[in-house]
Amino acid sequence: MSLHRSFARLAVLACLLPGLAWSSGARMADPQGNISLAGTWTLVAADVLHPDGSRSHDYGDAPKGLLLVDRMGHYSLQIFRADRPRFASPDKAKASAQEYRAAVMGASTHYGTITVEPGRHQLVFHIEAASFPNWEGQQQTRAFELRGDTLSYRVPPRPNGDVPVSVWRRIGG
Repeated sequence: MSLHRSFARLAVLACLLPGLAWSSGARMADPQGNISLAGTWTLVAADVLHPDGSRSHDYGDAPKGLLLVDRMGHYSLQIFRADRPRFASPDKAKASAQEYRAAVMGASTHYGTITVEPGRHQLVFHIEAASFPNWEGQQQTRAFELRGDTLSYRVPPRPNGDVPVSVWRRIGG
């Protein structure tokens, strides 16, 4: 094989590798069924399904949130109640117990890496750090559904049986 032909093959391979990394990490389904979530997602709903079958808003009527996923599967996720009360003091170290409680219970944030198991319809969050410290270092699995630019997933049940459901819409790729 000529040196020129070898370099040409290497050039083609170098062009294909980034696409392969993208498909294994995160964007829409490719012809082989690989799913990628790479992009910017905005929160549509943060609900909770109760054991009695009813559904309510877990983070208020108009939650705010952003999920960022890069091509390698690194993610950052934030969910906030829109109606969280402001602290009375401009110094967050001087808040009341009620203010701290509302701030903590009105937010859920974590980051790390995410993988997709399309055959099992599962997302796996490998959590590096979280606003709830007990999640740090954990691997958490979520059943998911992806329809066009809408991603929804169910969090494992809480001790009381409630199942949080998050719904996201892709706003950038």
